[in-house]
Amino acid sequence: MTFWQTLLSTFFLVLLAELGDKTQLSVMLLAAQDRPIWGVFLGAIGALIVASLLAVLVGASLARYLPAAYIQKGAGAVFIIIGLLLLWGKF
Repeated sequence: MTFWQTLLSTFFLVLLAELGDKTQLSVMLLAAQDRPIWGVFLGAIGALIVASLLAVLVGASLARYLPAAYIQKGAGAVFIIIGLLLLWGKF
């Protein structure tokens, strides 16, 4: 896969994943308050950049020692565990 294909597929995947999630809702709530919108925007961008950088670095490090299938299964298990914890805490 070329650099541009990777860039565009990553962009659209993350964009779709972020639409309507709790991060976006939090940013909307901050912007709705009496706060400078550029401060909210730049703060949100900075946080997403740092979170993405950490994810890339951890993912690249794990890929050196584990097969991709193990990383995918581990990520799936973490999502299931987080979902169960959220449901358990809510109900």
